[in-house]
Amino acid sequence: MRLSIQQLKSFCTDCLMKSGLSIEAAETGADVLSVTDSWGIHTHGVKNLRGYIRRVQAGGIRPNGVPRIEDQSSSWVKVDGDAALGMVAADFSIRQAVQKAEQCGIGFVGLRNSCHFGAAGYYSWIAARKGCIGVSMSNDIPTVSGPGSRGPVLGSNPFSYCIPTGDDRPILMDFATSTVAGGKVFAAAARGESIPEGWIVDQDGKPTQDPGKFPNEASLTPMAGHKGYGLALFIEVLSAVITGAAVTNQVLSFAFEDASLPTNHGAAFIAIRPDLFMGSGLFQTRIHSLIAEIRSVPVAEGSEQLGMPGDREWNYRERSIRDGIEFPEAVQKEMELLSEEMAIPFS
Repeated sequence: MRLSIQQLKSFCTDCLMKSGLSIEAAETGADVLSVTDSWGIHTHGVKNLRGYIRRVQAGGIRPNGVPRIEDQSSSWVKVDGDAALGMVAADFSIRQAVQKAEQCGIGFVGLRNSCHFGAAGYYSWIAARKGCIGVSMSNDIPTVSGPGSRGPVLGSNPFSYCIPTGDDRPILMDFATSTVAGGKVFAAAARGESIPEGWIVDQDGKPTQDPGKFPNEASLTPMAGHKGYGLALFIEVLSAVITGAAVTNQVLSFAFEDASLPTNHGAAFIAIRPDLFMGSGLFQTRIHSLIAEIRSVPVAEGSEQLGMPGDREWNYRERSIRDGIEFPEAVQKEMELLSEEMAIPFS
């Protein structure tokens, strides 16, 4: 299956509207998913739409939920997501952070009462398109072990940043704080493949290459050992502890637990205006100089050039714009099931 970005967005919009969302909310969610798939991040794109809609239909995601400001100052905002679609609450929050940054140079937004919001990089990119350095992060259900633990301690707590460069290729980094995202383990299990050693550990804390054991009998490993564990803990504090969202085991899985209940994920967003430090022209000159210096570093045999974070995503998106998006078999099956369930064809 190959769809244009607009075809995918239209399909997602129609499905979300039919589940009860307003056209504005549906288009927001659809844009997040279609952009994510256009980047080639198929673990966080339309593959999850059935799960979101199932939760909307059961009431765990409020179709008419409207994120609202609970409290604020000149540089920070506390947002109640109103159990709306996670993308809607996150989109509202990063835009609040940008507004604060436009006023005083930096903005911080904490979000509670939200849900799984897809790819964190999407929201950082919103800030970058407004001329800000954007940072996005979220907590999630515990699926990641700590160094030496038997069983999960923290979520895979994603972290993203996006740095504007003055062109259509900002520096973009988006990663889970686990060695790999859980979606990659699920994808391997669906294909009947084993996984590399070091991705997950079993209930005794020992490495296993059987993806079928995750998540009930295994947990993900933290990236870079204690460093990833420490970063995930910091994200938990910013996303959940200070926002009033659910913390660790209080968070509900959007995919596996009672769909009638809000998951109460937390998230945090930061926007910074670099032009206030030195003017936009000088910042762009310096950031391009940095990129050029890094790309000029000699590379090992077999490598062409040292890449920048985001190169893969922007290259994939260029192909998606030119040729359409080609989906992995497991994602295509989910889309076909959703199309049948919602009686909405691919246009």
